[in-house]
Amino acid sequence: MRRMSAPRASIGVMQFTSAEASRRYDELVHVAARSVIALDFDGTLSPIVDDPAAAHIHDEAPGVLVDLAVHVRALAVVTGRPARQVLALGGLDEVGELVHDAGSDLFVFGQYGNERWDTQDRRVRSPRPPQGLASFLLGLPKVLRTAKAEDAYVEEKGLAIAVHTRRLEDPQAAYDRLLPLVTELAATHDLGVEPGRNVIEVRSPGMHKGEAVKILVRETRAGGFLFGGDDLGDVEAFHAVAELRDQGLPTLLVASASEEESALADLADVVVEGPDGVLDLLRRLTADAASVRT
Repeated sequence: MRRMSAPRASIGVMQFTSAEASRRYDELVHVAARSVIALDFDGTLSPIVDDPAAAHIHDEAPGVLVDLAVHVRALAVVTGRPARQVLALGGLDEVGELVHDAGSDLFVFGQYGNERWDTQDRRVRSPRPPQGLASFLLGLPKVLRTAKAEDAYVEEKGLAIAVHTRRLEDPQAAYDRLLPLVTELAATHDLGVEPGRNVIEVRSPGMHKGEAVKILVRETRAGGFLFGGDDLGDVEAFHAVAELRDQGLPTLLVASASEEESALADLADVVVEGPDGVLDLLRRLTADAASVRT
């Protein structure tokens, strides 16, 4: 069974995981004007819902992001969703215009970094689907039957295929039955597997959120970096940020935890409760960065 780390304490309010983490926050505040703030979408900017197509951005998120944009170098959304889908669900094209007017840039990295959109280009750049994905899809119904998960929702994402168990009677049990079978089928087609919160995603190997983090730092010449995420799909990004920290870059790792998922809590500097907690943290960062500049 997939094991999840327990949160360090109650996640009803924002909490630093150590005294060192609190110092890291203060350090990031002082370099906010040169920093990039990168966030996952589902579970971080958008509440988790049973229907992925209904996962709209938190009502207050656009305003919070635009307010923050005044004080940072760039904002980014780094997600497993297709870029066009998250642009629509988040209204990010419109948000991007306001961010640009505020003197910053907004980047959207979709499908774990395989797709890209930004306020300078305003076009989604995407590679061709990986070889083997169509053959994997043909073999998937047999895997679902074997795992007794025929009613799992299969989402075709162009560059990937995601199998969601959230709608099933026992989502975690179905997930645990499916994961080894899906992994085996994916391997026969030279595809990678990305486990998530009641979802298993199959795509081409190599690109992941950690690579997107490195691209952002390189292109923006970031002087600081914050990444916020909520589940296993964000682990590579957390590791990439930790490497940047070891190289001397001021950084902050934020876990958007919940009662059902706290996979990142042990890696994070700050643990908050879901999208509401993420937005509270961003509001605090905006206020603190503004006070440093005055």
